[in-house]
Amino acid sequence: MNLNNLRPAKGSTSSSKRIGRGQGSGKGGTSTRGHKGAKSRSGYSRKFGFEGGQMPLQRRVPKFGFKNINRVEYKAINIEMLQALSEKKGITTFNPAVFQEAGLVSKNDKVKILGNGELTAAIEVTADAFSKSAVEAIEAAKGTVVKL
Repeated sequence: MNLNNLRPAKGSTSSSKRIGRGQGSGKGGTSTRGHKGAKSRSGYSRKFGFEGGQMPLQRRVPKFGFKNINRVEYKAINIEMLQALSEKKGITTFNPAVFQEAGLVSKNDKVKILGNGELTAAIEVTADAFSKSAVEAIEAAKGTVVKL
C-alpha cells in the first residue's frame, strides 16, 4: 500500500446532487422541490418549532415555576474538607482566599460551610454562611466562626 493508491472505503463518499441543470440530468424542471407551494419557492424558511399547523410543543405544554431573582448561590464546603486541608497543609485559618488557593471555589463565589464529617483541629473559619451543625462542630473543636 502506497500513498498513490489510497482510496476511501466503498460507499463512504458520494458526489453531491446537481439539481436544476436541465432535463437530461433527471433533476431539472422543479429541481426536486415538487410543484407549487411555499416549500418550492426561493427564500422559504420554516418558522422555528413549526409543526405543519399542528399546535407546536412549546404552546401545548403549560407554563410553570419561576426564577427567584433574589436567590443567593453558595459553594458548599464540608468540615471534613477543612480537616483534611489542616492535616495536609497545616492551615489553621480559613478564609475565601485560602479556599480559592486550594481550588475549592472561584474568585467571586460565596462560601457556605456545612457540617458533614469529623473535625478535630482547632481552626478559625471565615465564610459567607454556616450551617448550624458546622458552627457546633467547629466550636466543639475549640475553633472560631467569623461570618462575612
